[in-house]
Amino acid sequence: MEISPALLALVGLLLALWTAAAVWVMLRASGREQKFASTRKSALRMARMLEESPAVPLLVRADGRIEAPDRFARWLGLLKVPEFLSELTGADGNGLSEEQVEELTSKVRRTQKTAKPFRMSLAVPGSERALTLSGTLADPAVSPNGAALVWVFDYSESQTELSQLREEAARAKDDFGALVGLIEAAPMPMWFRGGDMKLRLVNRAYVEAVGAQSADEVVTKQVELVETVGGRSASQVAQQAADRRQPIERIVSATINEARRTIRVTDLPLVGEGIAGYAVDIEEMEEQAREFRAFREAQRSMLDQLSIGVAQFDAQHRMTFANQPFHRVFALPPGVVNDRTTFEHMLLIAREAGRIPEVRDFPSWRNELVNWFQRDEPHEEAWPLSDSTHLRVVAQPLPDGGLVMIAEDRTEQLALSATRDTLLRTRTATFDSLFEALAVFAPDGHLELWNRSFPGAWGLEPEVVDGHPQAEDLLEAIAGNLADPGAIDVVGNTIRSATLDRKKRTARVELADGRTLDLEGVPLPDGNGLLTVLDVTASQQAEEALRERNRALEEADAVMTRFLANMSYEFRTPLTSIGGFAELLSSGIAGELSPQAVEYVQAISLSVGKLTEQVENVLDLSQSEAGLMPLNTAKIELLPFITQVVRAEEKRIVDGGLTLDLKGGAGKVVTADAQQLRRAIANLLDNAISATPQGGRIQVELGKSRGETKIVISDNGRGMNQHELARALEGIRMAADGKGIERRHGLGIPLARQLIEAHDGKLEIVSRPSSGTTATITLP
Repeated sequence: MEISPALLALVGLLLALWTAAAVWVMLRASGREQKFASTRKSALRMARMLEESPAVPLLVRADGRIEAPDRFARWLGLLKVPEFLSELTGADGNGLSEEQVEELTSKVRRTQKTAKPFRMSLAVPGSERALTLSGTLADPAVSPNGAALVWVFDYSESQTELSQLREEAARAKDDFGALVGLIEAAPMPMWFRGGDMKLRLVNRAYVEAVGAQSADEVVTKQVELVETVGGRSASQVAQQAADRRQPIERIVSATINEARRTIRVTDLPLVGEGIAGYAVDIEEMEEQAREFRAFREAQRSMLDQLSIGVAQFDAQHRMTFANQPFHRVFALPPGVVNDRTTFEHMLLIAREAGRIPEVRDFPSWRNELVNWFQRDEPHEEAWPLSDSTHLRVVAQPLPDGGLVMIAEDRTEQLALSATRDTLLRTRTATFDSLFEALAVFAPDGHLELWNRSFPGAWGLEPEVVDGHPQAEDLLEAIAGNLADPGAIDVVGNTIRSATLDRKKRTARVELADGRTLDLEGVPLPDGNGLLTVLDVTASQQAEEALRERNRALEEADAVMTRFLANMSYEFRTPLTSIGGFAELLSSGIAGELSPQAVEYVQAISLSVGKLTEQVENVLDLSQSEAGLMPLNTAKIELLPFITQVVRAEEKRIVDGGLTLDLKGGAGKVVTADAQQLRRAIANLLDNAISATPQGGRIQVELGKSRGETKIVISDNGRGMNQHELARALEGIRMAADGKGIERRHGLGIPLARQLIEAHDGKLEIVSRPSSGTTATITLP
């Protein structure tokens, strides 16, 4: 059978349609399967998203049935989600409380009836979980017939944070209130500026400082506490602090409570906008600082006056002060203080100058000295130097970590101490070698020091005084050795006078063995009393002998006085008789005399006159030396008196070819015996005439000096050397064989001196060979 082409085409077309239909069916089935898988996957994803979401849906149907994920049951502490809303209260105490379930049921029913949403918060009993429920009427696509959809949120962490935030907010509020109260009650002015640098807030101290009525008045009028300084106002300084974002602190003067005070002002930028400021009154601190600076300057000035070296170091071991003695002790160069020389460097400088002790390991020794800064107590050392200098070094740590170093040169003190020890030993040796017995008593009466002669002088054993006994015990031991035991009070009074009364006192006691002791109590400068005991037994005996001899001398002097009186009569009477008979013979009473007899009579008269003069001189000199010369004093005008004396020697002056000058003003008066003063001046004038050659010159000058009258007799004669002048002053003396009188230059000068001294005057004679002699009489 032959198949037609049309049929074949139709069959092919049918096969093609069938194939296409099969392919379409297959493709559609595959699409549906993919869409189902995608829908399932989306459902699973949505379910997972709901499971992981912070909110859990709770669907409450009209009959009270509920639908919710298991997570909702876990939030409530239930094993599974209950079937009805009323069953959210667990039988074992889990879940919500009955009151919470009733409140939730009431809100859900209201939403189902009125479609009004609600919101409530629940705290799950028995746990820290907090839930927020937000309910609305469910969409019909979700659940028809008026179901309510409640979204449950777990905000436990948020609630904790919120509670913490509430607590922090409350605490911050309290702190802010306390801070505001503190700022308001602060004694220092405080303020706050806004971003425009204008005052927004001030405290009460600020208001009082500027003298305003209230803080509002200050803010309104923008009353500034600090004045413009250096062309910058307070707001400009605050703006500068805001620009730098750094605090600015400055010290200025301001008027606070109508008084100028020094304040420290601080402008402090805040975290946000605005500048806080406060002012601290440092007037008292500045005053204390000024006083401290003045005190420090005064202290350092005083330390400069000390003889002890003092230096100060700060906590960094730098020298801040050193007085001049410290520079000298350690041979420091100028400028060590200004250069802030360290303690270690100072020791190095002193080592180079040889002003520290010789040490083997200098770095270790220096490190030991650096530890002085960490000590709690002062430290003292003795430094012997190589030049025999001894230093006493004291290190005084300071509370601020510094150090005060004191260096005292004790070389002289040690030398004085050695000298003192030597003097004490010398004193002890001297005391022991003295002939006198010595003892030193303290003011409290005990025996402090004595020599070896002291116990023996009182007849005591040395053991009695070895224990430094009290004066009462010592006097009790001495009383038994006295001739009169009651005389012990004399010894006690002598000791008491020297120690307590501070008066010198002497006494004498006799011992039972016949010895006599002289006591003398002398107060010493150190408050002690010195008792000197001297055995005067021998001297007393010698004194008695001297008294006997003195009585014999007094009797001999009386005999001599009577002898001189008798001799005066015996000498003058024969000479007067001889002179009288010679005058009678010369007058011719015995007849006319031959020329040769007249010469003999004249010679007799001349010899009698000279002998009378010599006898008068000898008697006057003897009486003057014996102190028996009588003086009949009267006021004498000196110039006429001297003129008469010169006139009496006029003939001799003219015959000798001499010139005499008398100088002196009238009115000079002295009180003297005219006869004796005339004889003294006449003898001196006679010596001047005799010693002056022809053509010579004699000068008599009267004067007055310092209330004394002076009579000066000078000549330009041959003069005398020292030996001749000494012999002239001696006049006469016993001959070398002791049997006669050796005459030298006559009795004129010695007699004149005796007569002048009898008038309480003085005679001075100056003579040089070939230059003449000058005799000066000084009368009161």
